[in-house]
Amino acid sequence: MTQTPAITVTGASGRMGQMLITAITAHPAARLIGCIERPGHAWIGQDIGLCMGGAALGVLVTDDPLEAFAQSQAVIDFTAPAATVEFAALAAQARAVHVIGTTGLDPAHHAKLDAAAHHAVIIQAGNMSLGVNLLTRLTQKVAAALDADWDIEIIEAHHNRKVDAPSGTALMLGEAAAAGRGIALADHTDSGRDGITGARRAGAIGFSAIRGGDIVGEHDVLFASAGERIVLRHIATDRAIFARGALKAALWGQSQKAGRYDMMDVLGL
Repeated sequence: MTQTPAITVTGASGRMGQMLITAITAHPAARLIGCIERPGHAWIGQDIGLCMGGAALGVLVTDDPLEAFAQSQAVIDFTAPAATVEFAALAAQARAVHVIGTTGLDPAHHAKLDAAAHHAVIIQAGNMSLGVNLLTRLTQKVAAALDADWDIEIIEAHHNRKVDAPSGTALMLGEAAAAGRGIALADHTDSGRDGITGARRAGAIGFSAIRGGDIVGEHDVLFASAGERIVLRHIATDRAIFARGALKAALWGQSQKAGRYDMMDVLGL
């Protein structure tokens, strides 16, 4: 498209919301047009720039996504699953690209996203960073190269306010490992170990979650066999990488047909 895409950010007061707003306002090929918060939030009706402690941006925070989406070419959404599926339906009505970084989505949520994707572009990923998506591709390739004698364990660490586990990124890595082995992750997941669990099930893909402090995100994929181990690792130290990736996806989506995409598509991986 020729004009600069207008973008709305949901969950504007959150850490990711504010980073997205900063990234959009600094980008020469994007413009901020809407900021959404839940009804009753203290920021409703106020200029988002002032709320964030900076200069006025001329965009007021609102609790009316329908009006904001109608003026938008893209919506970037890092909120909660129930909110995300509602936003997906509204974004589809507006034919706006919907970039989703929300984690904790279940099959019922994905079914609703699939329905919305018949009418608009949806780009959804457990992680928006280039490094993590490269790690995902490497995980699939290594899993495909190794036989079932190699155990696979995904260890993830996040801040103490994260509400879901395993993380969306860990699950994305698990799906990649399963794809490399040609199996279904749902049938081979091993997580939440506690007490006398017995020996590890052969062929299982394990998950371990660490929560503490202000850890942005750390993911290890461990391949372990008798006498040797391979560890693939990604460490995020700045959430801005996720904002930059999401903005890249929103701009990329402007030239795509309606459907579901992920960051592998955006990055050409």
